[in-house]
Amino acid sequence: MERFEIITHSEDETLQWAENFAKSLKPGDAIAFYGNLGAGKTLITRGICKGLNYTGTVCSPTYTILHEYPNEPPIFHLDLYRLNSGSDLEEIGLSRCLSSQGITLLEWAEKLENRIGITHTIQIEILNDSSRKIIVQQKNPELP
Repeated sequence: MERFEIITHSEDETLQWAENFAKSLKPGDAIAFYGNLGAGKTLITRGICKGLNYTGTVCSPTYTILHEYPNEPPIFHLDLYRLNSGSDLEEIGLSRCLSSQGITLLEWAEKLENRIGITHTIQIEILNDSSRKIIVQQKNPELP
C-alpha cells in the first residue's frame, strides 16, 4: 500500500492537486473520500473530473446520491452521507459502478460496510479556513 501526504493552502491549489492526481487514475479505479463537512471532498472531485477531461458541471449528489458523468472513462460520483444501510448501496447501483471500467468517486465513504473494490482512499483534514492536509493511500482493490 502506497501512502503520501500533501498540504494545500488554497482552494485553487487543492483543485490543481486534484487535477494532477487524476492523471494517475485508470479505468476501474474507485476513490473513497473521508473528511468532515466542508473539508473539500466535492472540490477534489471537481478537480479529478477536470483532470479526466470532463467539462460539465460537477456538484455534490447529496440528495440524488449518484451522478453519472458522461466521459471517457465514465465517472460515477456518489455521496453516501444520507444512506443508512448496506442494502441502500445495492439499490443505488454501487456494485455496478465498482465493477465498471469507469472511475468511481465516493464521498462519505465512512458509510461503506465493505471496502472491496476501493483502490484509493483520500483523507482530508481541515488545517484552517484555506489549508488542507490530504492523505492518499493506494490500496489493493481485492482487500477490504
